[in-house]
Amino acid sequence: MQEGGRSVKNPVILKSYPDGIAVWLDDQMEFGLLLQAVAEKFRESSRFFGDMRAVICFEGRTLEGREENRLVETICENSRIRVLCVAGKDGTQKEALDRARTEYEGMLRQREGGEKFYRGTLQGGQILETEGSIVVLGDVNPGCSVISTKDIIVLGKLLGSAYAGGNGCGAHFIAALEMAPQKLKIGDFNYKTKEKRRGRCGHSSGDSRIAFVRNGEIQMQAITKELPAGLNF
Repeated sequence: MQEGGRSVKNPVILKSYPDGIAVWLDDQMEFGLLLQAVAEKFRESSRFFGDMRAVICFEGRTLEGREENRLVETICENSRIRVLCVAGKDGTQKEALDRARTEYEGMLRQREGGEKFYRGTLQGGQILETEGSIVVLGDVNPGCSVISTKDIIVLGKLLGSAYAGGNGCGAHFIAALEMAPQKLKIGDFNYKTKEKRRGRCGHSSGDSRIAFVRNGEIQMQAITKELPAGLNF
């Protein structure tokens, strides 16, 4: 690959561990070109990794949250890997991957009713994706996402993105003790901000609200003891 008239050798290096992948990134390459290199590397390695569920650890380059998100999207688009989360940058690669994997499996446990629980705060562009309903016992910070095939409950601040009803069904909901998300999607419906002067999605932070689909659009209301008609968790 050429950049600025010089040859950049191995701008992306992958190291595989049993439960994760360490991705070393060149710290000088322009980010757009680096994304292309990442896409090419994971396409070439697609057969090797197969349908792996992996924790990803980025090394060699300081990344902003949105850059981590772009990298994760590029990895998913160019491989069959399912990214569980992005490991922190402290400690060695293997320690970070092992710790993230252990925390993910320990925090996210299956309950008899089919709900799952995640204990902890999402930060640094983390993406939490699961089948079934999910309860997050913590905050979802800006740049982070929660994706569920059914319902999402955040017992904390929802400041990032939430996508419920990933199975295409709009009969699901998203609830948070503090609702000020960057993006909301339920089934095929996207939330549209009606008043930009209010919170990021039309409500000031501090509101405990539930979002659901009614009359072909996502609506919000204050959380009460009873769910809106037609919703079940």
